[in-house]
Amino acid sequence: MFSMKDGEISISAYDTAWIALVEDVNGTGSPQFPSSLEWIANNQLEDGSWGYRNIYTAHDRLISTLACVVALKSWNLHADKCCKGMQFFKENIHKLEDENCEHMPIGFEITFPSILETARRLNLQVPDDTPALHEIYARRNLKLSKIPREMMHNVVTTLLYSLEGMAGLDWEKLLKLQSRDGSFLCSPASTAYALQQTKDQNCMSYLSSVVQYFNGGVPNVYPVDLFERMWAVDRLQRLGLSRYFESEIKECLEYVSRYWTEKGISFVRNSEVPDIDDTSMGFRLLRLHGHKVSAEVYQHFRKGSDFFCFPGQSNQAVTGIYNLYRASQVALPGEKILGDAKEFAAKFLREKQASNELLTNGS
Repeated sequence: MFSMKDGEISISAYDTAWIALVEDVNGTGSPQFPSSLEWIANNQLEDGSWGYRNIYTAHDRLISTLACVVALKSWNLHADKCCKGMQFFKENIHKLEDENCEHMPIGFEITFPSILETARRLNLQVPDDTPALHEIYARRNLKLSKIPREMMHNVVTTLLYSLEGMAGLDWEKLLKLQSRDGSFLCSPASTAYALQQTKDQNCMSYLSSVVQYFNGGVPNVYPVDLFERMWAVDRLQRLGLSRYFESEIKECLEYVSRYWTEKGISFVRNSEVPDIDDTSMGFRLLRLHGHKVSAEVYQHFRKGSDFFCFPGQSNQAVTGIYNLYRASQVALPGEKILGDAKEFAAKFLREKQASNELLTNGS
């Protein structure tokens, strides 16, 4: 636990593909990050797809596979792998119709239409008229309607995580919303697209450090320092091993407390977009270990009688509401908002359980 630093997380084939697409900023016409292309070439799965090996969801496999094919095709590399990847894509695109939309990766409804359009420009044969695609486009329009373009250019919103899914952006304004580390909401894919469009040195520094640290492949978010510390403590407690790591747990929670704000926290320090999942995990752990945290933090995640993970979301995340329910169990007398949160979360989870939709989404 002492070696956590900025955290560790699984490699995302989708984000790695966006890194691989970046052309040398000095204009040589070669890839800026050849090690990312090498990672793609070496990590195609046996069925021709790319994606998380040990967790299968159609959303992840399809967007990751198409993005990796687009990256290889853009550089005219590995035609055989591209062919095998497209075969998988065409044979499995129908699975989106049966996939629960609540298991979509963050920003999928924004980024999947974009990578489809990029594939078409490369003359890759991809479908454009299926019920699943119509649903995804409808969700994209709904999400974009909740966060107007003018707002996203001037206020930090979750759309910064999915910039690669949008065209016609005002980069002069958006660069003012960069995170301190040079990224856009710690998203390698979004930051890679920003680098393509702007050649911004801060984007370049962020991406170079992440690519070097992960040896070519990159995760879907980085860093994840708060997330890793909180979830490590939670797992140790669940396993009944916490008594063997008391000093390490104390150190982890002091770190989390250092970055706690009245609006909550995110998976990374200093984020301007807190979410209910990380906030709830942090709230519960900090309160159980004697740190003073106010339940009023949940006012920032409430609209009427409902609670949400973050503003502008198009669906609820089961893990976020589950951790909201767990946090509500450490309420102090008189904390009505936690009573309301418990009632909301319990009803939500019971409905998901009844419809067999309690598969959690770790993205």
